[in-house]
Amino acid sequence: MFFVPVTRNAYELSRSWDRLFDDSLFDRLVSPIKSLNNMEARSPALEVTEGEQDYTVKVDLPGMSKEDVKISVDGRRVTVEASSSKNEEKKEGDRILYTERSIASFSRSFTLPLEIDQAQSSAKMDNGVLTLSLAKRTAGEAKQLTIR
Repeated sequence: MFFVPVTRNAYELSRSWDRLFDDSLFDRLVSPIKSLNNMEARSPALEVTEGEQDYTVKVDLPGMSKEDVKISVDGRRVTVEASSSKNEEKKEGDRILYTERSIASFSRSFTLPLEIDQAQSSAKMDNGVLTLSLAKRTAGEAKQLTIR
C-alpha cells in the first residue's frame, strides 16, 4: 500500500491509480500461474470470405505444423483446434536461464450461413497460415412425388 500526498491534484491521483493496475502489473501477477500450467491459451487471427460456391477461411497459426491442427465440420459449424508441444533440444550440460516458449493450444469455432459440403472442401497449410476452402452444400434436385 502507498500513500498519496494531499497536495496532488485529482489528475495526478488518477494517473497513480491507473499505474497501479497497468498491464505489466497484471502480467507479473498472472505469469506465475501460466508457468505452473505450462499451457498458454491463444486465439488466432481469423479471416472469412465468401464466394459464389464456397467460403475461404484463413487462420494464422505461427509455429504450428499441419500435424498439430485438427479441423472438424458439422453442418454449418466449423471448429479448428491446434496443439503444439515443447520441442526440447538441449545439449548435455546446458541449463535454461529464461524461456517464453511453452506448450500452446486453442480451439476456435464459428458458424457459417450455409451448410458445408465436406467432400468438396479442402485445407492447406503454408508458412503458418491455414487456408480452408469450404464448399457450400447445394440443394438437391427437386423431385416430384407421385400420388398413389
